[in-house]
Amino acid sequence: MKKIFKKIIVWILRTEAKLVLKKYKPKIVAVTGSVGKTSTKDAIYTALSSAFFVRKSKKSFNSEIGVPLTILGCQNAWSNPLSWTKNILTGLGVILLKNHYPKWLVLEVGADAPNDIEDIACWLKPDIAVLTKFATVPVHVEFFKSPEDLMNEKKKIIKYLKKDGILVLNGDDEKMQTIEVPEGVRRILFGLNDNSEIRGVGYQVVYEESKPAGITFKIDYAGKSVPVVLPGILGEHQVLPSLAAIAVSVSKDLNVVSVSQALGKKERFQPGRMNLIEGIKGTTLIDDSYNASPVAVKKAIESLASLEVGNGKKIAVLGDMLELGKYSTEEHKKIGNLVAPVCDYLITVGLRSKDIAEGALLGGLAEKNILQFESSEEAGKHLQSFIGNGDVILIKGSQSIRTEKVTEEVMLHPEDKEKLLVRQEPEWLKR
Repeated sequence: MKKIFKKIIVWILRTEAKLVLKKYKPKIVAVTGSVGKTSTKDAIYTALSSAFFVRKSKKSFNSEIGVPLTILGCQNAWSNPLSWTKNILTGLGVILLKNHYPKWLVLEVGADAPNDIEDIACWLKPDIAVLTKFATVPVHVEFFKSPEDLMNEKKKIIKYLKKDGILVLNGDDEKMQTIEVPEGVRRILFGLNDNSEIRGVGYQVVYEESKPAGITFKIDYAGKSVPVVLPGILGEHQVLPSLAAIAVSVSKDLNVVSVSQALGKKERFQPGRMNLIEGIKGTTLIDDSYNASPVAVKKAIESLASLEVGNGKKIAVLGDMLELGKYSTEEHKKIGNLVAPVCDYLITVGLRSKDIAEGALLGGLAEKNILQFESSEEAGKHLQSFIGNGDVILIKGSQSIRTEKVTEEVMLHPEDKEKLLVRQEPEWLKR
């Protein structure tokens, strides 16, 4: 019964969304890829908002339900039939009544299973498509025959680009270079390598009182160089969403200096994505608890490795990476081997992360410095007992591992958790 109810709701919402697009004809930016979709979507929204009336997907609304909800301007009703009825009525109001509707929509489009992208893209027909990155072993790969099949599914967004559309690609990803650009479509590459038109250079960590406080870099394009400072986050890979946003801005002839300044506003960053949070006992938390895939965990570990911590310790709290199917054991062991020379202590959370512990042991980390827990609550409580001033703690895991609970246990101001942490909605807190 629940599946039937969902199918009916999806059909109604999608039909309403199509009618809304037909009535108001907004320009559409569709963002997809294996990692960084939400951060990229947020950065593009910030960039376009400097000149246009824009709406973006809330949080990670990227599914067959999430995309229509964003188009209609509705909230997720979870399991409440009355709220779904209200959403449907709201959609009818947008269709039948005159509304001050956004000129641009920035939509995240995800793929959990085969045909997910195509089922949305075929009626969305974006003006701009942005592909963030393809991962060797991406999340959700267990629902596809191979990583290549998942990559090909995400590439289907290009098939439905408008004839005079813009295709924004990650120039650092070799797989992107093989993409055939449709006739009439303009391609713009962004990245850290020389072959990109929009290039990030000079990445550095910003320190305040010997603690990491953010990042800085420059954007090079068309012979110009624009400085950018992003406070409160960490990681060289965090440069890429800003570069994608600049690529979209350039395609619309926006003022890049104004856009770069807007990108540096701390309040625009989503929780759980390499956010720097003040911890107890003088520690710094790198809260990357939103989700986890092999490529994202590797980037987070690289960021931890690059930090200067003085006399402090580097601690990695890593939870299971889910939806990897047959690749799970090998990928978890690879992560353990990678993190071993980086951290002083490793804490793992979950059943699959036992393979991270095994990989770290083989990588040379002492057994006494590897701690394993079944739940995030247990890990967080134990973490309190041995952290100290100057320590930097990376916290990351897949959604259902709930590693934000580790962060909550050791953050200095837990009263701010609704603002700083992911999954603070009542529906999540009940789980």
